[in-house]
Amino acid sequence: MLAPAKPPAVTAAPARRRRDTRRWIGALYAAPTAFVVGMFFVVPLGLVAWMSLHHWPLLGPPELNAPENYAALSDDDLLGTAAWFTLKYTVVVTVLLFALSFGLALIVQHRSRGVGLLRTAYFLPAAVGFASASLLFLGMLSDEIGPVNRILEAVGLLDGYVSWTSGSPNTALGSAVGLVLWRFAGFNMLILLTGLQAIPVEVYEAARLDGATAWQIFRRITVPLMRTTIALVLTLMVTGSLLAFDQFWILTRGGPDNSTTSLVMVIYREAFIELDLGSAAAISVVLLGVLIVFNVVQLGMLRRKG
Repeated sequence: MLAPAKPPAVTAAPARRRRDTRRWIGALYAAPTAFVVGMFFVVPLGLVAWMSLHHWPLLGPPELNAPENYAALSDDDLLGTAAWFTLKYTVVVTVLLFALSFGLALIVQHRSRGVGLLRTAYFLPAAVGFASASLLFLGMLSDEIGPVNRILEAVGLLDGYVSWTSGSPNTALGSAVGLVLWRFAGFNMLILLTGLQAIPVEVYEAARLDGATAWQIFRRITVPLMRTTIALVLTLMVTGSLLAFDQFWILTRGGPDNSTTSLVMVIYREAFIELDLGSAAAISVVLLGVLIVFNVVQLGMLRRKG
């Protein structure tokens, strides 16, 4: 005679308790990270949004003035100039930095004699702090003490001194772009190199057996298989360019005639020179919205292509 089956509730209870225990353990592991993110990201973000709705002097009580801070943005000529310059700078830096980084990654992709030394040499500038690198370039490009003018004049490429950081908008922009290329090319090369080495060698060998040229292999195999890595690198480049501050604040001080003033420099001036934290917070919220839209579009395009 068969024994009666146990009720389902009796057998399911231990499994349910184990699942609840695992959930609590997972929550405990995640709690420190959630606390840090909440205290140092969510709370400050909420405070910035709240400040953007007020006239908030650096010294003195805030007063609600919504939506005046946002309405005044359209009348700020410096903000419009900075927005256009930041967009132009972002396009120039993204194109040049991606091309240089990808080229370096392709050069050091395969293991051979001396490649390890090249990888180290290309990556070394990334170990220098960005502010320190900016000060280094400021000294090198100085028209008084810098060696660049003297070297170019000695080899006949320059007739007289050139003020690289404040002489004209083009030279000031070129100085900042050169600094960014030197500082970040090796770092982005390392990310792209990781993506290149993740592609199976057998795929390349099969393509060569089928008679594919080097350009066809690059266009139809390398680039498509690196889609995710390329999307990551482009996102980092565009985000970093839109938030540019150190290179312009140290190298050019936004000059000449505010021609190299970035959006973050406008935020800094509004907050700590004009002493209007509410206006600075409004610009910050708008810039954050632009970054969110860009990342959503980027991820959407990546998902569709995938």
